[in-house]
Amino acid sequence: MGKDTALLVIDVQVCNFEESAPVHEGDALLSKVSSLIGRARAAGTPVVYVQHCGPDGAIDEPGTPGWEIHPAVAPVAGDVVVQKRHPDSFQDTNLQQELESRGIERLVITGIQTEYCVDTTCRRACSLGYDVTLVKDAHSTWDSDHLTAAQIIAHHNDVLGGWFAALKEASEVEFPSGPTNPTCREEI
Repeated sequence: MGKDTALLVIDVQVCNFEESAPVHEGDALLSKVSSLIGRARAAGTPVVYVQHCGPDGAIDEPGTPGWEIHPAVAPVAGDVVVQKRHPDSFQDTNLQQELESRGIERLVITGIQTEYCVDTTCRRACSLGYDVTLVKDAHSTWDSDHLTAAQIIAHHNDVLGGWFAALKEASEVEFPSGPTNPTCREEI
């Protein structure tokens, strides 16, 4: 990875960590995302946040405390924050323009919610021609009526890995300085 890479942090917002229904392994997720952000910033890799905007009265309604990006991974000056209303981080947002203006061709994706926003954004990024790496241990969700959160995460890693995204553990992701060969997926 090089200067053509961005770290995409999807919907890591306060509401997803509330005590009444916290996201699966939320503390571990925050730790891994924080580490990825630190390493990206140290290498000069852009950090792009996607922030979901729920409808009036929702826990992620814009301007409410739950809507805020979690303070453990909060943006700093120079980071990009894109607001969305759909699971697809590209739909009706300026995400693609922000990435193009920075010459971004590769995305390292992390965040919430595995089967909705993370899945849809991985697929859309791939279809738009981005070289995608999904951080397989740094996205999360909640139990459903039929599957545990761990099962949902494992299933989506299997489905997305290979076709839509390369998979890496958070500890394996590196953000080296300088250019890379954009045609070689193995260098990610």
